[in-house]
Amino acid sequence: MRSLYTFTDQMGHTITLPQLPQRIVSLVPSQTELLFDLGLQDRLVGLTKFCIHPTEKVKQKTVIGGTKNFKLEVIDALQPDLIIGNKEENYEEGIAQLQGKYPVWMSDIYTLEDALQMITQIGRLTGTEAKAEELVQGIASGFKNLQPLRPAIPTAYFIWRKPYMAVGSDNFIDYMLQRCGFHNVFADLSRYPEVSPEQLQIAAPTLILLSSEPYPFQDKHFAEFQEICPKAVIKVVDGEMFSWYGSRLLKAPEYLQNLIEEVVKDSVPH
Repeated sequence: MRSLYTFTDQMGHTITLPQLPQRIVSLVPSQTELLFDLGLQDRLVGLTKFCIHPTEKVKQKTVIGGTKNFKLEVIDALQPDLIIGNKEENYEEGIAQLQGKYPVWMSDIYTLEDALQMITQIGRLTGTEAKAEELVQGIASGFKNLQPLRPAIPTAYFIWRKPYMAVGSDNFIDYMLQRCGFHNVFADLSRYPEVSPEQLQIAAPTLILLSSEPYPFQDKHFAEFQEICPKAVIKVVDGEMFSWYGSRLLKAPEYLQNLIEEVVKDSVPH
């Protein structure tokens, strides 16, 4: 039995755990998948309705609402001894209410380094350090081999339609775009700006990436973007590969490398 352990999360909050947590609630999809991959299936008791991986296993857990609207009474009934959340994906008021009752560990992620630190720290929190280290090594090695586009090409990445919302700066997707050699044409705007067709036309990206989430962009949306930017290459991309910062990062380098190669091929004049 270990004695009291104190941990500081990525937002600078300190939590104290008297023992290894046995009843964990996860408020973030990518971190939920990580907990399963760390072998914590039996200790994970609650998750959000957006926690979709691993498909069969999440169905066996209690849903505590969405990432921005927790059902506090459901969480109370689960009697968690650790709650894991994220600054961007969760809402301040709900987190504050939970922090008044439970140890809540928060991640705050902008870069791959932040993501790897989160995985390491959740490993320590839950006593799964060896597995966490194995994941970190695998992810780091994959990204080390990722060959970005040179020179970088002007890119717009869209996450929403009606209104159009793109990815600006100060977020993990922007980091991933840079890592691939996709120069974000809206990096001078913060977070997730609304973008008008005129702004897109002026930004003149040579590549437009339409994310599969949160808005489910499909090939049928190409025409409206092609009309605004006739010369741009347009692609629907797997949003999870750009925005999930847990163990799914093991799969991201191969996916991103293939995407980079496709973009190179499609950008060559025929």
